[in-house]
Amino acid sequence: MTVTFEPITEALAPDTIDSIILNALSEDVGLGDITSDAVIPANMTCRGKIVCKEEGVVAGMTVMQRVFQLVDERIQFDAKVKDGEKVSADQVVARLYGPARGILKGERVGLNFLQHLSGIATVTSKFVKAVDGTKTKILDTRKTTPGLRSLEKYATRMGGAVNHRMGLWDAVLIKDTHLALAGSIGGALRSARKASSDDVEINVEVSNLQELEQALAEHAPRILLDNFSCGQVRDAMQIIRGRALVEVSGGVQANNARAYALAGADFISVGALTHSAKALDFSMKVTRY
Repeated sequence: MTVTFEPITEALAPDTIDSIILNALSEDVGLGDITSDAVIPANMTCRGKIVCKEEGVVAGMTVMQRVFQLVDERIQFDAKVKDGEKVSADQVVARLYGPARGILKGERVGLNFLQHLSGIATVTSKFVKAVDGTKTKILDTRKTTPGLRSLEKYATRMGGAVNHRMGLWDAVLIKDTHLALAGSIGGALRSARKASSDDVEINVEVSNLQELEQALAEHAPRILLDNFSCGQVRDAMQIIRGRALVEVSGGVQANNARAYALAGADFISVGALTHSAKALDFSMKVTRY
């Protein structure tokens, strides 16, 4: 079997992110920015620049721009880079102009989104680079921050990964917890096929070679090798011999991802892309004008 899945690269539409941004602004601003309102004249304008303080991959420029638009539509936001681009330390990624109170009000929420999403894109890009030149695709998971899944999975796309399972509704993944209750891989697969339409992807997780044999006997189209070592993956690939697409998950780091790719995996899914990514450092500087 060949891998046909490709990354989705389109930007986020405003209507998919406005509710998230408005919730964040409500959390941070509340009834108002009492400091800025006290010390900054209402008619003061300023210019600002957003600076990246370390190397990485940017994600969240579109989100940050929307933050300032929702705070005050008079704020002009001039992005100097696009989501998915690599940036270096001390690089200016955006300039903005407009009402000073509004710029200060949106600063922290905008930076929080930019730092978090760029951190995800940056760590994702390291995994993608590690498997460059192989057939293997890097997948994200559902191990996301509650309420931020659409943004975080957007960030993994900007880092070069492929989105996998936006939720429980878009694919079947029979895991060990299902098997503990369903009783057998064969029974679970047959039930899944009976309940699913032809266009629903069906995956089954296996934790050893015995379960792998059972999944293959039931013609599982896609198999997830959970917590297999590289050597075990190679052994599994000798058994599978092209009869199913193969995903590997568990224990994969950026420094060993290529070994798993060369062992034969079609996909490597990595929860750490979203649940453990370190924020990329950005700051904003402002001057009056």
